[in-house]
Amino acid sequence: MSILAAGQEATAAPTLSTWAPAATAEIHPGVQTYTDGGQCTANFVFTDDAGNVYLGQAAHCSGTGAATDTNGCDAGTLPLNIEVTFNKGGSLVSGGTVVGRGTLAYSSWNTMQERNESDANTCAYNDFALVKVAAADVAKVNPTVPFWGGPVGLNTTGTQAGDKVYSYGNSSLRGGRTELSPKTGVSLGQDPADGGWTHPLYTATPGVPGDSGSAFLDAEGNAVGTLSTLGLAPLPASNNIGDLAHELAYAQNHSGIAGLRLVLGTEPFDPAL
Repeated sequence: MSILAAGQEATAAPTLSTWAPAATAEIHPGVQTYTDGGQCTANFVFTDDAGNVYLGQAAHCSGTGAATDTNGCDAGTLPLNIEVTFNKGGSLVSGGTVVGRGTLAYSSWNTMQERNESDANTCAYNDFALVKVAAADVAKVNPTVPFWGGPVGLNTTGTQAGDKVYSYGNSSLRGGRTELSPKTGVSLGQDPADGGWTHPLYTATPGVPGDSGSAFLDAEGNAVGTLSTLGLAPLPASNNIGDLAHELAYAQNHSGIAGLRLVLGTEPFDPAL
């Protein structure tokens, strides 16, 4: 099922004709993000009623604890409004280039802690943050997922075992080899006990550190999730993605950002690639 996020039609954000061309845009889903030195991969582009533009990343990208700290209701986390850079080719130390800047405008971890969130599934799986793109860099943005195209809508029905998924990771561990970034995979189904918050899956190749936060599309090109954790047991080398419809709804209700919504890609989704 493909739908737009609430309020998608009523937008003061740039229209599709004003986004940077997908082929040359420097800021887009899949670009590397650096938050206090920690590298992640941006997922989707979002906007609001004021015309601000945001890139999504995982909330744990601004976490201050160990990599095993996955409960967002008690994990250490940096404050909002810290700078996040969008990089090409890795960190400045490794020869990368800053292509844009932004500030951390929302983190599900910070918000859940402020709200004293008590739902166990929400605490465990709500791993989503928004980086507000600096006004000077908005003209560099395109919302299309590299290689695959899309998103064409927002998946609100989840996944079943065997459903195909598509992603684009950009870990600096790959040393700039972008041919390893596009990934295909299959969902392992959903456990009703988690309330639809997460989708375990296998991809070839598995996501690695630095891919965290990256976008996942379903077989129709709808935005379905964001990479959250690497599974060690009972499914070694599996990944877990947070359900974007759940994460976005929580942000819409609690971020204070009026009219927050997903932006669709300017290029069509093509899984045949």
